[in-house]
Amino acid sequence: MEPSKKQEKTNGLRNHNKVRRDAVDLCDTEISKQQQCNPLPLVSALKTKAQQNAATFHFPGHNRGRGAPSSLTQLIGLKPFIHDLAAIPELDNLTYPHGPILDAQKEAAKLFGALETWFLVGGTTCGIHAAIMATCSPGDYLIIPRNCHLSATSAMVLSGAIPKYIIPEYDVEWDIAVGVLPSQVEKAIEELEKEGRKPAAVFVTSPTYHGICSNISEISQLCHSHGIPLIVDEAHGAHLGFHPHMPNSALQQGADLAVQSTHKVLCSMTQSSMLHMSGNLVDSEKVSRCLRVLQSTSPSYLLLASLDAARHQLTENPEALFDKALEIVAEAKNAIRTLPGISILNSQSFPEFPAVDPLRLTIGFKQLNMSGCEADEILYRDNEIICELFGTTSITYAFNLGTCKEHVERLVFGLKNIVSSAALTEGTVKKVGHGVSAPFADFTISLIPRDAFFKSKRKVSIENCLGEVCGELICPYPPGIPVLIPGETITQSALDYLFDVRSKGAIINGASDPQLSSILVCNK
Repeated sequence: MEPSKKQEKTNGLRNHNKVRRDAVDLCDTEISKQQQCNPLPLVSALKTKAQQNAATFHFPGHNRGRGAPSSLTQLIGLKPFIHDLAAIPELDNLTYPHGPILDAQKEAAKLFGALETWFLVGGTTCGIHAAIMATCSPGDYLIIPRNCHLSATSAMVLSGAIPKYIIPEYDVEWDIAVGVLPSQVEKAIEELEKEGRKPAAVFVTSPTYHGICSNISEISQLCHSHGIPLIVDEAHGAHLGFHPHMPNSALQQGADLAVQSTHKVLCSMTQSSMLHMSGNLVDSEKVSRCLRVLQSTSPSYLLLASLDAARHQLTENPEALFDKALEIVAEAKNAIRTLPGISILNSQSFPEFPAVDPLRLTIGFKQLNMSGCEADEILYRDNEIICELFGTTSITYAFNLGTCKEHVERLVFGLKNIVSSAALTEGTVKKVGHGVSAPFADFTISLIPRDAFFKSKRKVSIENCLGEVCGELICPYPPGIPVLIPGETITQSALDYLFDVRSKGAIINGASDPQLSSILVCNK
């Protein structure tokens, strides 16, 4: 009996699909062979697919630039759109990588000294969420500095972890949090042990926004002696360990999980980061499961490829790569040291901490009776100098592989003009800091972050909110360090700090009322 037309169509479709599957399998096999000797597995795969003369009926909607908005193509051209491809089989799948993404991640793990590495398209925030969720279940205790980035707080909301806060060392003169000491971690572990509890993980930020590094080696040894995994927020330290004049990386010092913003000093695209794992205290499959929950199922292959490219950039001669940047920052510091009334943050100010990132430059203006915000406004207005972070007493500049001497010369020129127009302080310096202790040291936890987040809330005027339980995460940004965390009792010192930094130009993030005339509080 001859097959019906319907059967012929069905058989034809089956054959077509089989041919396509076979072609994809063959392509995967060929790509896999190429990648065995391919230094850029993901970049190469993206290039190959972008050059393909295919009839495309898949997402994204701009269809390889054919429908891209002209207002943007006139700005950046067509190439970003041509390479903005979807998760077609030959490009692999970030959720379950088996091809070029997996190969690129393996190459990154090899370079950074990790047992396993995951590419992130949701920034270091996504990696911190995954790291805490993979180690802490609801009700578990997490030892964590009180000045952690807001992403760690949101991770506690997601995981249900209970914070055991450490108050980090604090420098009054510079008005900055410095870091965490091994003795502080040990004390927190002992305090929990006395209560019959064991922390599920320890979380440390190193380096800080200002480049100050904690002694991760001693902290990791301490944690491991208790069988506790150490998570390091190394957002500002993806470059560490690649030059003899730089501090060692967190992984080199024994961290179990390290999350790095590859885009900050290294050269991947903004929003792309990496999560690295070492040792056997953390379940790698659990990390992968958490990332499947947290990451987009439609990741940007431009971001992913930029991670592959940034990794490859470091493979040939990282010392030579950083020599220029280190030379430029050294010249800048030498020139600035000659300017009267201006100070430079350095490791000598913090003898209990092993190092300060040499590519981070923090300049103090206290002797000029000037806040960091005031100085930054002048430098931007007169010289178009854009800093990374300003504070009450200082400005922080991030040097990287793209920093050029002309910009350094402009910075030094601008600082000279500030010095020449400002009167050096004789006698008492006006107060620009915040007293004798960290502004976040005075707190009482009434609810854990997760419970406070889901609690019903109401708005209360600023005059009547003292003693109420805060229902929102309120922090000046940058640097994104919370002053009030959901579940904490609102204190006068916290309010005073918020009003003070706002008056100096900080933007208050997280508050439902950015003018701070009211605060969202938890219902009792």
